[in-house]
This record gives sequence, C-alpha cells and structure tokens, in this order.
Amino acid sequence: MSDVREGDRPPEPNGSDNVLAALDRRPPTSFYWSLTLLATLGGFLFGYDTANIGSALDFIPYHLGGFALGYLVAGASVGAAVGAITAGPATDVFGRKSLLVVDAGIYASGALLSAVSWNAGVLIAARTLIGLAIGADSAIATAYISEYAPSDRRGALSMLQQWMITVGILTSYLVALVVLRTMPGNAYGFDWRLMFGLGAVPALAALVLRTRMPESPRWLLQQGRYEDARTALGKLGVDVPLRHIERTAAAFEEEDRRRSGEKRVSHWTPGVRRALVVVSVFFVFQQITGINVPLYYGPHLLAPLFLTGGHGKAVDAAIAGVEVTAIMTAVNVAATYFGFKYIDRIGRRRLAMGAYAGMAASAVLAAAGLGLLRGTAEIVVVMTGLDLFIAAFAVGVGGTGWLIQGETFPTAVRGRAASLCATADWLANFALIEVFPSWQGVIGLSGVLVCFAGLCLLAIVFVYVFLPETKGLSVEEIIHLYEDQARAARSPARPGSAPRPRPG
Repeated sequence: MSDVREGDRPPEPNGSDNVLAALDRRPPTSFYWSLTLLATLGGFLFGYDTANIGSALDFIPYHLGGFALGYLVAGASVGAAVGAITAGPATDVFGRKSLLVVDAGIYASGALLSAVSWNAGVLIAARTLIGLAIGADSAIATAYISEYAPSDRRGALSMLQQWMITVGILTSYLVALVVLRTMPGNAYGFDWRLMFGLGAVPALAALVLRTRMPESPRWLLQQGRYEDARTALGKLGVDVPLRHIERTAAAFEEEDRRRSGEKRVSHWTPGVRRALVVVSVFFVFQQITGINVPLYYGPHLLAPLFLTGGHGKAVDAAIAGVEVTAIMTAVNVAATYFGFKYIDRIGRRRLAMGAYAGMAASAVLAAAGLGLLRGTAEIVVVMTGLDLFIAAFAVGVGGTGWLIQGETFPTAVRGRAASLCATADWLANFALIEVFPSWQGVIGLSGVLVCFAGLCLLAIVFVYVFLPETKGLSVEEIIHLYEDQARAARSPARPGSAPRPRPG
C-alpha cells in the first residue's frame, strides 16, 4: 500500500475486475523477459550505432573540419531528436509495436548506407538516418515496457533498455578490436566500413522478430480495441472476460471526467506538464554531465596518451585507445547490473543522487590525473577516474532516465510525452558532443571534466527538489504525485512540493 489517497486512485470495477491491476500484480514470466529483450534490441542498436563512430573516427579517410568532425560524431543525435519528436504522436495513433518494427528497418538501412558511403556527406546523412531510428526507439521502448510490466518489477524490466545500450556499446568496441587486429593494414579502407555495416545484422533480426510482439494492452484499451486488448493480455498471462476489460475502460473514463469536471478531458493537466519538465530536465542533466564524451571520443582522446608515452606508431596508438575504451564500456555493462538489481529496492531518487555524487568525484580524479601526472601514472589515474565515472552513471543515472520517461505519463499521451523528453535528451546530447572539441580546445580536457563535476552537483540538487519517488506504484498512480506537486506549487497556503508517497 502506498500513501496515495484513495480518492486519487482510478476506481476498480468490482475489485478484481480491473484488468490493469491484475497486470500490475502478475509475476514476470520468462515470456516477459524475452519480450523485454526484444523490445530493447533497439537499445543494443542504439549503443552499437552511436559508439562505433568512436572506433572508426581515426580511420575514416575523409577530410573533416572541426564542425564536421563534431557533427559526424553527434549527427546521430540530430536525427534522434527528429525521430523522437516524430515518433511520439505516431505511436499514440498507430501503436507501440508498429513503430518498433519500422525503427528496425531504418536501423538496417542506415547501417548499410554507412558501410558503402562514398564521401563525408553520405556518411553524415547515413548517421543522421540511424539517428531517426535511435530517437524513435528511445521514445517508444520504455513506454511499451512500462505498459505491461508488473509494478514491483517495472524498474528492473525497464533497466534492460539501458543494459542493452551498454552491451551495444561494448560490442561495437569488441567488433572494432577484432577487425583492426585481424586486418590492421586495411584500417583506412575496408575495416571501418565493416564496423558500420555489421550493425545491419541485429537490425534485420529485430525487423523479423518484432512482428511477433503483442501490442501494448494499455494502448489497446485506450483505443477502445477491447477484443485485441483481451488477446494481448492473454499473451501476457492475464486471461479475463471481455466484460472486465470494458468495465476497466469505463472506470478510467469516469476517473478522467471526475478529475476534470468536464465531459471532454484534456490529458495535458498541470501535473502532466510538470512531469514533462521534470523528466526532460533530468534527461538534459544526464547528457550535459558528460557521459558520452569518453564513450564517443574515448579512442580519439586516449590514443595520444599512448603515443606520447612511446607505445608505438599512430595506428598502434589508435588501436590502444580503442582497447582502453573497450575496457570502459565493459565497466559500463557490469555496473548497469547493479542499477538493474537495486532500482526497485533503493528507489529512483536515492540511486540517482548517489550516482551523480560518484560521477562528480570521479571526474575530479580523472582531471587531476591529466593535470598533475605524466606517463604510466597518468594513464592509470585517468583510466581509473573515467571507469568510476562511467560506473556511477550506469548504476543510477542512465537507466533511471529511461525508466521515469516510460512510467510517468498517462497512457493517452505517454507516447507524445515520452517523445518530447527523448527529444530533450538528444538535443542535449548533440549540443554537448558538438561543442566538446571547441570546449576542450579552450580549457583542455581536465578543465572540461571539472565542469562536468560541477554539473553533477547541480543535478543532485535538482533531483532532491523536484523528482518524486515512484518505486512500487502503478503507472496510473504515478502521475498523481505530479498533480499533487502542481497543486502545491500553485497554492500560497502550501508552498513547496507535496509529500512524496512511499510504497510499503
């Protein structure tokens, strides 16, 4: 039981007749996990296709100026912003499943075009195309998962999105190492094309397998497709009569009317708008605190450490940069397990604040290594700092963002709201990655890392003040927390945010 007021709950027709309550209480079966892995296969592609540019960057033979270099690395983020904002309205109209299938096809097309690109413009266009799929998938996947996941395991299931992203990043670097070590003489020719093109393999698998996924039962219910909702619920292990589904739909329509006092209901209530701002700002902090700098630019940044240390020629130093970045991505995968394990126990807020504190301390450590040390000691301290920085992010920041994006909003507008949040994420990602080369040129990498530490401290303050705890609550209950906060913010008699309910 949570402390949400009984009057704020959607009414339950005849108690157990509420099919969504039954879905929330159902223990996750092996089908739930396999379905979630399939839904988050886009996360794997997200990680692979955004990170493989880091391995290939030093070998692409096209002349690139500062802006073009930044855009080549961050161009996928531009496409992702467009894909996210487009996918939101589309998924609310056409459903979650259909958009996930289309995304897989776009992923495959972009990977193949990257592999055969004949000049820098085509490669940049291909990266932008891949970004469209990344953005759309990031707007849809966790919303889809949240609409069938049991409330007490929703965090763990949704964290699989972040875990798959980290696995995709790690795979991209492992593939790069195998390719470069096997054919070092082709580093500037065939190798980088192969790194890009292999991304089409899992994308084509997703294109086929996603056609077998059930549609979101909550979305079907919202659309009045009761028989289809019954079929989808059956696949999820909830076998109920059609009349229970109709009563559940009627109960939620009555709840909407009761809350608004009008026949025609606007789902963009003050609480929904507040939630939209809070989740979007969380995403902005997730990006501007710097996580993608070591993951995207890692080999490019770290290779000079090995070159100046006398570890070999330019190609050998570049490969060494890929190797140490691969280590960082392995840390990313391993650390995400702890977020997966504890997100439903510790909660979203505490895990995020602790993670940002760890990121701040780690960024300062890496900056100190760059500024004060040289040679092997510099490499060891910088790598330790960056590994801890990535680990802290993986435990409590990366997955938490995608989780709250998927679980927070009402079903009627979840796709659109989630897409707006994802757009904020990708625009922040693009802004940081685009300006990073110039920023580094002005104050150096150590100075940038100190700035990241300061931004992490600001993020802690933001989470403490604005983000309510949502562990253990149904997706229908969560928006009421923001409605309470919105009412409290407008009421002079009740300054500050409303008390946060704690699930028992």
